[in-house]
Amino acid sequence: MALKEHLIELRNRLIKCAIALVIGAVVGWILYDRLFTDVAQPLMEISKQRGVVASLNFDGVSTSFDLKIQSAFFLGAIFSSPVWIYQLWAFITPGLTSKERRYTLGYMFSAIPLFLAGIWTGWLILPNIVVALTSFTPVGGSNIIHATDYLTFVMQLMLFMGIAFLVPVVLVAVNMAGIIAGRTMLKAWRITILGVTVVSAMAAPGSDAFSMFFLGAPLLVLYFGAIGLCILNDKRRDRKTAKRVAETEATADTATPFQELGTDLEQL
Repeated sequence: MALKEHLIELRNRLIKCAIALVIGAVVGWILYDRLFTDVAQPLMEISKQRGVVASLNFDGVSTSFDLKIQSAFFLGAIFSSPVWIYQLWAFITPGLTSKERRYTLGYMFSAIPLFLAGIWTGWLILPNIVVALTSFTPVGGSNIIHATDYLTFVMQLMLFMGIAFLVPVVLVAVNMAGIIAGRTMLKAWRITILGVTVVSAMAAPGSDAFSMFFLGAPLLVLYFGAIGLCILNDKRRDRKTAKRVAETEATADTATPFQELGTDLEQL
């Protein structure tokens, strides 16, 4: 395709992404009030249980409107993620080989549900994260939080969990590209388990060990499952390389027939 045709295709796909984003933002605008009530619920529970002041502060005339706009587009980006991720893949796929297309298509179909699952997990653990972090407020203190800062924290938490669930896809992609071997990734298992344990302990819906286990187990299963796939891919690659080397050595040990040598000499 000529440069002009590429730009036209890019424009068309960006328009489709924008339409999907706007539709998702409209849905986010409709759901905002209900979702905001659920987001602010942990602060209300803190006020009842601890007897401290915990509330959100809208410190400007237009703050509530600005936050609703930002939250609506954030939700719209989440709702429309299958559309704009597909449009990105469809734009770059003409420049890939058939084998690369199969790989990237597999990454896309696995990345979308994992990302959405991570967002959903972040939503589930949000109340416990808020309770855990505000528990350090001393007696007699108060938690009057700027609504902008609070909603930014909520969005960052959900994005963090969404990206955390994408780590297995990234690990497999890096291994497929031959950058890092699976056994090299496995060496960091102690640090990974420690990090997942700490996050799970803070976000667990209860104070018992079972709650922490049920939260941390899926993350560890995804991590070690991805490493297992990487190790299997390394073994497959090693067998393929060994076979190629053996075939090369077998060909090198075979003498060239005299008839072919005579033909080559005559050509010279």
